[in-house]
Amino acid sequence: MALNTPVCDFGWRAIDFVLFDTLGERHTLETLRGPNGLLLMFICNHCPYVKAIIDRICRDARELQTLGFGVAAIMSNDPTDYPEDSPENMRRVAEQLSFSFPYLFDATQEVARQYGAVCTPDFFGFNRHLELQYRGRLDESGRLPAPVSARRELVEAMRQIADTGQGPSEQTASIGCSIKWRS
Repeated sequence: MALNTPVCDFGWRAIDFVLFDTLGERHTLETLRGPNGLLLMFICNHCPYVKAIIDRICRDARELQTLGFGVAAIMSNDPTDYPEDSPENMRRVAEQLSFSFPYLFDATQEVARQYGAVCTPDFFGFNRHLELQYRGRLDESGRLPAPVSARRELVEAMRQIADTGQGPSEQTASIGCSIKWRS
């Protein structure tokens, strides 16, 4: 089922967590944040919406990292029902696509619940004070990639956050597959 993310709750503070990446390394907000802020992305391996933009996610993450943002992806789906999202497959995907950011496993699904993540992809752009400033989409892609000329909404918003500390007042919600919660 496709869902849209809620509108941005400007100023909402990032909640700290401890999660491990595909290499077994421990990460927290402090280890992930950059001097200009942090982009957290709730993604997974099996979602067609993520698959349609994963190359663009990788491209944009590298660019945002050069702008002083920390970037991390979090996978919160239940891999029991969705084996493509297992930690082993997370590691395989991260290696195949040369992720420049940690791919974290939210085994308890607590981080997704605390953040109010609803779908994959779900983007949370925080400023240097870890205040939420962006909860929009990457670009106009849906189940299929947008044209190459599509406006890079996430990158534009994060550039604005780097420059001013505030995200754009107009944001278009991301769309994707629902988080696969445990029963």
